[in-house]
Amino acid sequence: MTADSLKEEIWQWVAAIPPGKVATYGQIARLAGYPSHARYVGTTMKNLPPDTVLPWFRVLRSNGELAFPVASPAWQRQKSLLENEHVIFRNFRVSLSDYQWDL
Repeated sequence: MTADSLKEEIWQWVAAIPPGKVATYGQIARLAGYPSHARYVGTTMKNLPPDTVLPWFRVLRSNGELAFPVASPAWQRQKSLLENEHVIFRNFRVSLSDYQWDL
């Protein structure tokens, strides 16, 4: 698989995450067929164009935390987008047992 085709696979899985659900970087990597590439998923999300319609904000760390520094503008934006989908935060993280996307 080429880097471009892996990115496309990642984008397709991220696009499939339903509203009100989240996935982890590792989960998306496993679904794309590359279970040890969680960081690559993060890099792919980081390099999306600013006007993307991909629901990048639904992808979290494996512990349910957002990848941005707490209270930073990017963190606040992602948190707000998730809260608009009725995802609840407790102690700066999302409960994966409540909100993780389960195929």
